[in-house]
Amino acid sequence: MSPEATVPTATGDVPVSALGRTLMHEHIFVTSPEVQQNWPDYPEQWDEDLQIAEAVQRLSALKDEGFDTLVDLTVIGLGRYVPRVVRVAQQSDVNIVVATGAYVLSELPVYFHYRGPGTAAGGPDRLAEFFVRDITEGISGTGVRAALLKCVTDEAGLTKDVDRVLRSVAHAHRDTGAPITTHTHSGLRRGLDQQKVFKEEGVDLSRVVIGHSGDTDDFGYLAELADEGSYLGMDRFGLNTVPFGKRVEIVAEMCRRGYAERMVLSHDTSCFSDMSDPVRRRELNPQWRWTHIPQDVVPALLESGVSQQDIDTMLVDNPRRIFTVQGGY
Repeated sequence: MSPEATVPTATGDVPVSALGRTLMHEHIFVTSPEVQQNWPDYPEQWDEDLQIAEAVQRLSALKDEGFDTLVDLTVIGLGRYVPRVVRVAQQSDVNIVVATGAYVLSELPVYFHYRGPGTAAGGPDRLAEFFVRDITEGISGTGVRAALLKCVTDEAGLTKDVDRVLRSVAHAHRDTGAPITTHTHSGLRRGLDQQKVFKEEGVDLSRVVIGHSGDTDDFGYLAELADEGSYLGMDRFGLNTVPFGKRVEIVAEMCRRGYAERMVLSHDTSCFSDMSDPVRRRELNPQWRWTHIPQDVVPALLESGVSQQDIDTMLVDNPRRIFTVQGGY
């Protein structure tokens, strides 16, 4: 009998069966290290020990709501610092799964922009090399291995560097088998661009989660992504760029159309983020917290006619399936 698949977390490997209810697209801390290092009064709200304590408290509240695992998709470009995440994980009963990859909206950081495939200087694909190392050996001397790969296609579309990141992610996925999860601009149907590139690189699209799919009610687009085998990240609950009722209705309609087995739910929020002013962000999005799905979204989905079985499929079964399929190819 084959041993059960395991998933690396910030405190060690856990069996896939132990993931339980899982939030598949979240962040613990999103920071700007260069700003922080050069202007030490940045930001007024940051205190390392206090922020870690706050994250532990919020994870405890999530655990109390019956959730067991949170996937932290903070990668290069968002201030990933795994030693800080480890400190949080060591004080929490929630599994924290970390990722590798790059958050690139248009151009890569200069280290990569001027070297590697397609550049004047050429050279090896250090992006894929670093991604594979994070998955197989661990991150920054912590021994914590990344469990999945993250990439971005936003408003700028497939720029030269964005295309390069997607292909590097695809190569690392093919080498390691780690699943891919993405950030997209769904209004511009960028998930189709991602699937096109991944197909060209031989990626099995059923091992890909197309993120932020719940930002659109273009059901033809969503069905097209799912019919290719990819999971849909309905993963911005609490962010009021799309009203709460509309986000619920999008998921409910996709369930009615038979796509519960192709969706995962999450918030894409964080304990701390300097992408915008934290105080103003809370004012604009008061429900954008890790407990919003169990406290508000699940009851609303049930009221909309979504079955408890479909909710369990999206929160438990699909994450388990995503991490169960392993091995390069």
